[in-house]
Amino acid sequence: MLEIIDVSDAAKAFIKQQGGVVTVRLSPRHGCCGGLANVAVAEANAPKDPSLYQRHSDEDITLFIATELAYQGLRVDVEGIWKLRHLYVDGSYPRSGHTNKH
Repeated sequence: MLEIIDVSDAAKAFIKQQGGVVTVRLSPRHGCCGGLANVAVAEANAPKDPSLYQRHSDEDITLFIATELAYQGLRVDVEGIWKLRHLYVDGSYPRSGHTNKH
């Protein structure tokens, strides 16, 4: 799934523990002054309408990803401790042969 979206080993283990399904989508976030921004989120469950997502399977994980987020160099990872662990989507990661060093 690396080209579609990178999923860390820790996130894969967490997703497997939660049932083996992850959805990556945009979620609207409202600002304090009426602004609106769409933020990429990852959830360890299937989407309500799977037909709106690309579906991919790899290493016992089923990924549903919003088309606009696929192939954007994003990464799914997990943070937190014990029952407070959750998935998150991070910005771009270095693609093979490329680095962010100047």
